Amino acid sequence: MSQRELLTLVSAIMALMALGIDLMLPAFDDIREAYDLGAGSPETGKVITVFFLGLAVAQLVYGPLADRFGRKPVLYLGGAIYLVGAIGSALAPTFELLLLSRFVWGIGAAGSRVVATAIVRDRFEGAAMAAAMSQVMAVFMLVPVLAPTVGTGIIAVLPWRSVFWFCAVCAVLITLWSLRLRETLDPANRRPLSVGSTVRGYTEVARTRVTAGYTIATIFLQGVFTAYLASSELLIADVFDREAQFPIIFGLVATLFAAGAIVNGRVVERVGIHRLVNGVFMVLLPLTALSVLLSVVSNGHPNFWLYMPLLGLTLGSFLFLMPNLNTAALTPVGHLAGTASALSGAARMAGGAVLGTLVSSRVTDSTTGFSVGVALLCFGSWITVTVVRRRSPELATDHHDHDAPTRVAVVT
Repeated sequence: MSQRELLTLVSAIMALMALGIDLMLPAFDDIREAYDLGAGSPETGKVITVFFLGLAVAQLVYGPLADRFGRKPVLYLGGAIYLVGAIGSALAPTFELLLLSRFVWGIGAAGSRVVATAIVRDRFEGAAMAAAMSQVMAVFMLVPVLAPTVGTGIIAVLPWRSVFWFCAVCAVLITLWSLRLRETLDPANRRPLSVGSTVRGYTEVARTRVTAGYTIATIFLQGVFTAYLASSELLIADVFDREAQFPIIFGLVATLFAAGAIVNGRVVERVGIHRLVNGVFMVLLPLTALSVLLSVVSNGHPNFWLYMPLLGLTLGSFLFLMPNLNTAALTPVGHLAGTASALSGAARMAGGAVLGTLVSSRVTDSTTGFSVGVALLCFGSWITVTVVRRRSPELATDHHDHDAPTRVAVVT
């Protein structure tokens, strides 16, 4: 398998997770009607939240399995559970069984997320890994743009449950494609599967300063993503009174995500991970401060053509940070790539959900609470990265040997 095909496959594996979230958004009205939930019922939101719950919890199990049995067996296991969850959702006679199936579906999707990241770490390192992760993230970010439109098209010609069957078919096709993949786990890095070994593995990852510190930094950024996803419709529809334009605006912002990932992949190998991260933060922090200023001086109702482009640039800059920080976090623990990917992914998703909920709960009919929350989270991420670099002399340049782990106290 060529490098291009490998990265395309990994992107498709990652996209399975996003597809399981975004494809069924257009079916919410049909779900309310099918299960007598009532018009406008918020209960349909549970279809997404239980998926995320399964996704976050299961990653901690898949990580040690991937480091013991290899990436491919865990990929097939996750794909099988993903398939069961999708088919169960398509056949669920009650809303409660739909939620249970969605939870199982999330458990299956967690396997694809852990394995995809571990495969990239197995095959690449340093700036090359950051470039590879950028390509994967570009595809991953385009899925939320295209999936709702695809879902709408499916529902227009087929019963609404077909969106679940579509995901099941995609899982089968990608699993068959992965048969071409060569196992990427080095036999020398296989770990025994036991409670003691698992605990030691997670402890080693958590005590590796660079890994723990950069994971914490990404949690703050994930909190911004979560807050935006939870608040975007309210901001655009209520604050700016552009409800009819919401899909277009949301799609344009998501396109900036993909563009940021593509550009990052092209420049990170030339500039270096740490130098690029520092430069992006020097641009990001003033952007968030300007957003706060615009919100305050306008009493929470800034000019749309000033605020939204500023927000788009802020969020787009994250694609210069997330792949690079994730790469730097996994670099010292390549021998524990599955475990490290699982722990960092679960922590990022759970922590980001909590922080994002705190910010989104402050959003009513004003941009001020959202802007202040975004600025604080970005500042927290920058502070964390700065502390990690100052306490880790080996990060002084982008050319040191990353294979030497830094197993010391966790930065808090």
